[in-house]
Amino acid sequence: MIDSHAHLFLCEGSEDELVSAASEAGVRRILDVGLDERTNAGVVAAAERHASVFAAVGRHPNDSTGFDDAAAAAIAELARHEKVRAIGETGLDFYRDTAPPAEQRRAFAAQIEIAQDVGLPLVIHVRDAEGESAAVDEVFDTLDARAPGLTVVLHCFSAPARVADAAERGWYCSFAGNVTYPRSEELREAAAQVPEDRILVETDAPYLTPQAMRGERNRPANVVATARLVAEVRGVSYAELERTVEANAAALFGW
Repeated sequence: MIDSHAHLFLCEGSEDELVSAASEAGVRRILDVGLDERTNAGVVAAAERHASVFAAVGRHPNDSTGFDDAAAAAIAELARHEKVRAIGETGLDFYRDTAPPAEQRRAFAAQIEIAQDVGLPLVIHVRDAEGESAAVDEVFDTLDARAPGLTVVLHCFSAPARVADAAERGWYCSFAGNVTYPRSEELREAAAQVPEDRILVETDAPYLTPQAMRGERNRPANVVATARLVAEVRGVSYAELERTVEANAAALFGW
């Protein structure tokens, strides 16, 4: 199994403990995702320390205030490290108001350009205010206009109404622990519809702990619980889904 999106530096327990627990659970690869310049350097260092850990570097939309050319240059420089396998997470978040939309758009546009320049996939975070779709719509439109053909991962997939649109574009859809929540029926339906060669699973650790472990901080080992649910809704065995997502992640991240 793989965890296509985690933040080891935010999880409870030491890095060594988290990686060891994941390995014991059968998790062979983890993408450790940075959020800003400081944590980007940290995820690259973690990837250097652990053979099973790889890195994504970027500026999260909620932390995009003050993003400038120097910030873009720092991401671009780290992006050439041998264990960096994606750019992001980036995108738009209209649910929280920690960064002005204009700043989010500036950081998003810059990271699209970096991903194109270095030939790495782009990891997208997108979240709307309840009942709205402005952020999702703008992310789709921006990527269509600026980067047709770019390899895209919709991390923590949360736009079930757009699953067919994502499939049409050949984008990867990664499902996190919230797909296991009782009220997430639409997400489970979306997980059943994603093409076999474009589905991924993740933890987004330490967030979105699967239902069976609610009340605990999430960790990469828990991706197994999410994968079991995704396998169930897709009508396949856990072993078959494991082979599928491992192959998809290998093709996507080159690990």
